[in-house]
Amino acid sequence: MQHLENFTFDELTVGDKASTERTLVEKDLILFAAASGDVNPIHLDTDYAAKTPFKQRIAHGIWSGSLISATIATVMPGPGSVYLGQSLKFMRPVVLGDTLKIELEIISKNERKKSVEIKCTVTNQDGKTVVKGVADVLAPAEKQTVERPTLPEISLS
Repeated sequence: MQHLENFTFDELTVGDKASTERTLVEKDLILFAAASGDVNPIHLDTDYAAKTPFKQRIAHGIWSGSLISATIATVMPGPGSVYLGQSLKFMRPVVLGDTLKIELEIISKNERKKSVEIKCTVTNQDGKTVVKGVADVLAPAEKQTVERPTLPEISLS
C-alpha cells in the first residue's frame, strides 16, 4: 500500500525542490480529451495534425499543466494543498512518447496567508523546457499521511 505525505507550511523553506516524471501515451490524449471536452483534431487526428506546423499530434497544453497540479497535490506540498493561482507559458509542443520532468521549487513564503509561491518547470527528455510558470499555493497547516488512492483501470474502445 502506497501513501502520500505532505509538507506543512512550517516545514517548507525557500529553495526546497521536488520532481516527478511522466511519459505521454495515446491513452493520455484520449482520456484528457474526454474529460475536458477539448476534441481539437490537432490532438486526436493524425491526418489533420500532419497538415499543421507541428506535423504530428500534440498534447493539450494544459495536460502538461495538469502534471504540475498533480505534483503539487501529491508530492510538494502534497495532500491538503489548495491552488490559489497559476501562471503558465507554453514554450514548445509535447508529442506522443515525450517523457516530461516536472520540477517544483519553493521561491517564496507568505507568512500571513500561509501560502507559498512555487516555480514550475516542465522539460522533455531532451532537457528542453516545454512549460514554465509560477503557482500560488495554500500550504497545509497540519501534517498528513494518507493512503494513495488506487485508480480503476480504464480501457478504451
